[in-house]
Amino acid sequence: MMAEAMTLPEDYGELKEFTTQLLAEIKAQAMLIEKLRHQVAGQNAWRYGSTSEQTKQLMLALEASEVAEAAMTAKMKLPPDEPKDKPKRRPIPDHIPRNNIELLPPKDHCTCGGALRQIGEDVTEELEYVPGRFVVNKITRPRFACKRCEQFTQAVLPSRPIERGRPGPGLLAHVLVSKYADHLPLYRQSQIFERDGLDLDRSTLADWVGKTTTLLAPLADAIGKHALKGKAIFTDDTPVNMLAPGTGKTKTGRLWVYARDERPWSSGVPPAAWYQFSEDRRGAHPKDHLSKYKGWMHADGYAGYEALYRDHGIKEVACMAHIRRKFVDVHRSQGSSIAEEAILRISQLYAVEKEARGSPPDQRVAVRQAKATPVFDDLQDWLGRQLTIISGKSPLAQAIRYALTRMRRLRPYLANGILELDNNTAERAMRAIALGRKNYLFVGSPAGGRAAAVAYTLIGTAKLNGVDPQTWLADTIARIPDYKITRVNDLLPWSVKP
Repeated sequence: MMAEAMTLPEDYGELKEFTTQLLAEIKAQAMLIEKLRHQVAGQNAWRYGSTSEQTKQLMLALEASEVAEAAMTAKMKLPPDEPKDKPKRRPIPDHIPRNNIELLPPKDHCTCGGALRQIGEDVTEELEYVPGRFVVNKITRPRFACKRCEQFTQAVLPSRPIERGRPGPGLLAHVLVSKYADHLPLYRQSQIFERDGLDLDRSTLADWVGKTTTLLAPLADAIGKHALKGKAIFTDDTPVNMLAPGTGKTKTGRLWVYARDERPWSSGVPPAAWYQFSEDRRGAHPKDHLSKYKGWMHADGYAGYEALYRDHGIKEVACMAHIRRKFVDVHRSQGSSIAEEAILRISQLYAVEKEARGSPPDQRVAVRQAKATPVFDDLQDWLGRQLTIISGKSPLAQAIRYALTRMRRLRPYLANGILELDNNTAERAMRAIALGRKNYLFVGSPAGGRAAAVAYTLIGTAKLNGVDPQTWLADTIARIPDYKITRVNDLLPWSVKP
């Protein structure tokens, strides 16, 4: 990724050590893949082909490792290893429709002025996917020779998303969207393709995912820069399991989101969601992600953010949805009338927000000052009084203390029209990960986590802008191999013409 390239060590010795460590990680992933393949084969043999839960988990672990290895290999521009048992490329079945495309040289004569005569041709088959069906683009490039000087001429094959690969941009987009938007693990996609007569092995699809997300990483970086230009952002994080090579176990990584959405106050700036992966939840990670950000941040009460508020000029806005959730839990478990009253009072604040949504910041402030501030102040006073009449060790008392602490940090929203009552923008951005996590369970390594973050960034931002991610990604993957990095903003979802 561009951001990572900027942090590479400049000292030769340090760079050599960094490269050695990265190569060791790739080797460890390759060994883990071979081990998992062996385990999957053993499970399948023992179960006589049954799809037991244990076998599914092994296949998901193998899939995650293969994506991670492909991403690391593509990033370092290393030639991929060819294990002996890796599936060989099979011909595309004849029943798939063919689109015949002929690429001719730009001129019909040689540079010496002589006429050209055809002496042969090269044919490249590209498996493509358009919504609902597969097609094959049969690209023919006739070879010509000059009748006078015998110099050869042939049209250049357009750049491919995956060098020497045969998937078309639409097929790559379909695999990404199916995995990260529709939550279909790659082994299930492989089974679906098989019903269409296509033998696309899971490991092949994993290789495509890793290399395509590496190709698209500059776009995700550009979305991140756009998101952090906002005056107010929304952040949240969620756990994801990461395989730990050599241990046979998993450890818990994190996916973070930093979202910008100014539609509630009609700014006209496109919304964006930027995802980042880390191997743990230390506060150093958001500190690194937000090192250049200055502004408001809607967030939960995670202690790791405190250094950002204290030392980095970031101003906190707490979340009423988290406060309300505590009272909902108490009411459901105990039927508490005090918890029910708190929920009703909070609903009045949301009613004011519904009225103010879509108005300019100054009008939102006027509505809040007139209607929300009295409710907010009264709720705060009322909660304080309830603490004096209930047990201090009860779950209700804990919910009230949490509410009073967080409300002090939520109060700025009343006087600032660009702020929101809650952090639901970030929580909505995490739903896709929560759904996907149930189906594919793991990321294979930090490289696999970063690949997932790129995919979620692109697909999530496209959805926020009302852009079909399949169509946009297919067009972008086709264009980006030859696109100037200085013009990458032209490819962002909100720059696409309908």
